Amino acid sequence: MLFRKNTEPVDDTSAGRKRRTKTTLIYTALIAFVIVNAYPIFWMIMNAFKTGQDFSLNPFGLPSEWVFSNFETAWFTANIGTYFFNSIFVGLAAVIISVITGGLASYFLSRFQFKGKKFLYAFLVVGLLIPIHATLVPMYILMQNLGILNTHLALIFPYVAFNLPITIFLLTSFMSSFPKEIEESAIMDGCGVFRIFWSIMLPMTKPAIATAVIINFINNWNEFAFALVLINDEALQTLPLGLANFAGAYTTNYPAQMAGLTIVLIPTIIFYLVMEKQIVEGMTQGAVKG
Repeated sequence: MLFRKNTEPVDDTSAGRKRRTKTTLIYTALIAFVIVNAYPIFWMIMNAFKTGQDFSLNPFGLPSEWVFSNFETAWFTANIGTYFFNSIFVGLAAVIISVITGGLASYFLSRFQFKGKKFLYAFLVVGLLIPIHATLVPMYILMQNLGILNTHLALIFPYVAFNLPITIFLLTSFMSSFPKEIEESAIMDGCGVFRIFWSIMLPMTKPAIATAVIINFINNWNEFAFALVLINDEALQTLPLGLANFAGAYTTNYPAQMAGLTIVLIPTIIFYLVMEKQIVEGMTQGAVKG
């Protein structure tokens, strides 16, 4: 007993030192990870305010003179404003359609029992494994036959199709965790199937919906392959394609290119920061409950 009493404080002190060392190492690794990932963004934004000469002489230092005209050049001269509007319109339209249709599909897959349910779920989710580039030629022929090539619909339909698998996967996993008593009480109060979905299931699925919205929006915002193949009209081009053309036209004007990239990056960062809590909660709860 005396031996144990004498050694326990030593063990506690040793365990405390181990915990502090482990915590220090974890925080050091996280800080290093943040620096490695944040520095390229900081470098891009910093160089967006430089002159061409300042960028050539001092690419890694702060601007000797803060030049805001690079953003004007990127927005007006390079037509970034038009590309920006096209990306917002196509991206949001595809997100809304994907979430509504994916929500309905997830509701029936998670709350109803019917023959072929598992096969249907597997068929929908297997779309996660299909590479986009393998569908470019068939998609081009399909859009041409439908007569919607070179329109916003030519991008919205593929975006919805490729976003549905991840949307259904997230929402089905989340909705499956809800107790059946919720629907039974709603039915006793006179609610129909779609009223239960719209008024009860969707509000309860907000964290997973927020996760799906962010993933879909970022995928749509950064998508390049479909925009390159299906859109030839410059007035309908999205930001990734417009930036590629901008970089080709302004090969030597690196500060203007950095300004254009900064304009593209800001909405994504703001959107993610606003929805950060929901996306973390949705991914965590969906993983645990599913």
